Amino acid sequence: MLETGIIQKTLRVPMTAGPHGDGGTVARQVDTVLLSVGFKASGELLEHLSHVEPGVVMDTGVRILAAVRALVGDHVQHNVYFRDFPANVPDTVEFWLDCLRDAVVRTRPAGEPPDDDGLRAMLSTGRVDLLRLPKYGRYRHTYAEMLAAHDELIPSLKDRLTVLHLGRPLAEEAQDLYLALAGSPIPLGDTDLELLGELAAACVDGAQPETIPSRESLAVVNRAWLAAGRPVRVDTVTDVLRLACAMSDGDVSLTAPTRFRSFPRARRRALLTALDTVVRDSPAKAADVGRHREMWKRLGERLHPHEYPDLPHALKVFAVARGETVVRSLTGRVELAFADERVGDAVSLLTIAPGMLFRSLDRVLRTATPAEADAALTAVRETACQVSGRVILGVREHVANRTAPDAARIFVNREARAWARPDDRPPLPEPVVRRLTAILDEELTRRLPSWERIVVDPAVLNLTVPLTNKTAPNGFGVVPRGSVVPVDGEALRFFVYWRQARETTDFDLSVLLLDDAFRPAGQVSWTRLQDGGAVHSGDIVDAPTGASEFIDLNLENVRARYVLPQVNVFSGEGFTQVAESFFGFMLRSPDQAGRPFEPRTVRTKSDLRGTGRVALPVVFTRGDDGRWSARWMHLYLRGTSWANRVETNRVSTTMLARGVLERRYLPMSYLVDLLAAKAGTVTPYEPGMELDGPVTFVGLERPEGLPEGSEVYALDRLNELIPE
Repeated sequence: MLETGIIQKTLRVPMTAGPHGDGGTVARQVDTVLLSVGFKASGELLEHLSHVEPGVVMDTGVRILAAVRALVGDHVQHNVYFRDFPANVPDTVEFWLDCLRDAVVRTRPAGEPPDDDGLRAMLSTGRVDLLRLPKYGRYRHTYAEMLAAHDELIPSLKDRLTVLHLGRPLAEEAQDLYLALAGSPIPLGDTDLELLGELAAACVDGAQPETIPSRESLAVVNRAWLAAGRPVRVDTVTDVLRLACAMSDGDVSLTAPTRFRSFPRARRRALLTALDTVVRDSPAKAADVGRHREMWKRLGERLHPHEYPDLPHALKVFAVARGETVVRSLTGRVELAFADERVGDAVSLLTIAPGMLFRSLDRVLRTATPAEADAALTAVRETACQVSGRVILGVREHVANRTAPDAARIFVNREARAWARPDDRPPLPEPVVRRLTAILDEELTRRLPSWERIVVDPAVLNLTVPLTNKTAPNGFGVVPRGSVVPVDGEALRFFVYWRQARETTDFDLSVLLLDDAFRPAGQVSWTRLQDGGAVHSGDIVDAPTGASEFIDLNLENVRARYVLPQVNVFSGEGFTQVAESFFGFMLRSPDQAGRPFEPRTVRTKSDLRGTGRVALPVVFTRGDDGRWSARWMHLYLRGTSWANRVETNRVSTTMLARGVLERRYLPMSYLVDLLAAKAGTVTPYEPGMELDGPVTFVGLERPEGLPEGSEVYALDRLNELIPE
């Protein structure tokens, strides 16, 4: 499975370790099949496969095709309720009446005609359960019958074409990806953490990362090292707790409770020895136990620390967890200083932990006197060299939004669940923000590399700097929250797919249309199949083998400024409980035919795995020039346990969308400008441009024809541009 993970993550195909042969014909056939799903082998990859035995090329092609089909969502069958969608979708009320008429026909006495007036009267009472009608919400035709009703897709120059490049041998590609993921300066998402675990086990005998910035990644790698008998790296008591969670296949983020396993004696001693060393070298670190007191108690039941009297500092940790020993934390002392309005004392304490100082700057600066603010900025300048680049960039983005109140203050937890409320914080003084910004810019510039030749694809400039992948979904074409991507098609089609695991589950794809002032301008959902230039493919209420829903929009006819797609869990399992679920969108020309789902028109596909019951992946905006763009949200609303609908969550979803649209995220152009200041010049990339030597390329995808020795930072590596 490592090969599949490498292809999907890097768009690089590891070299095939097969016998030499004439595989040119089969390689071209593989390339033709790849074109049907919007992918193409690079010239270098085709040349490599052409010199491999044909049977091996065929097997390799099958694996490549399976990997990229899953990447864009083409590994499942996408059926629709209305077979001819987007054509011949009926009026909503007429469709409901037809379902009622069908139910009456099934039960009325022989020869008695249906009574349309009676059916309308039944519908007006509001007591008819559509979900119980035999004809409603369940496919009335097979997937093959649906395909037969659609013509072949008419090719378009705007269809997506993603190039797959030739990589190095599998072992080398695995080693490189392992070091990249382990050394990522930002936290990884669940899928990448799982891949990191596989890679760490496979690469345990190879080169190891010098540093592992993310604590969750460290836990995953430590598990592989411990299993191989290697020493682990821990410098806080929480690192040991995360490692115990990883060894129990639990949640290394410590968000959800973990059911700890019974560890063998050797593993118990290894964990307790690591714990003893941390507290022996820095006794104050035992104060961190209070943050996860109950988890430490449960872990103590599995580790039996009383059996190891030679590890007294480890015993102290569990004494703190039980409340028998008190160790006051730095956080507690800081809170006491703030409570007593001693901002200067709070800053002095925070300089002990510079990262905490930076994360507390907003609180410090909005409550400080001018003299205290000067002292705080001096402390920032003196301690900036000890703070991670990710934290500095996060503060830089934050203060850019603090000279005026936000339209809505958005809170997002580690599981991407969001909520919003009015921003009642007093703004930060503009002179203070300017001084702080200059300090941060200076420190970041100092840390960035001095590359001589930088080539940048302009398409990457409006993406936001990736400060975390924790809440970013796995998928294809997924970009960080707040990123802006142009929409260059005329017909936009959303899709959602889900497959239930244990119980009947109904997901509903919907679209909320908003005007210039974010007021409702219409909606499309199972309750309104057509509105404002948008058409729904029909409601599906049960997905034992998988189900899909689509919404088609002609962007020229949409009567709205903002288009907000959402996926509502109406009933049954949530996004983290279903066997599989994902959202995406396609771009087409209005005259293109084809199936409802055509993989080569897919621009993005993102997994839905949040803990809320309403998913808000993206919002689309029509600019003053009439052009459309997409801004990514990756947010979830808590919603209700049953019957979430676009009409009932309109206020919350609109507030979140407005908050994301009006927030100033830190764009990649900011980092590029800092790089340019050190390099002296940055060259914009144009397709087909000739380069006479190695360059550092920054863009969405690796272009063909880069000179040998070039370093490429594509979408999967943009996080590596964040300075340590």
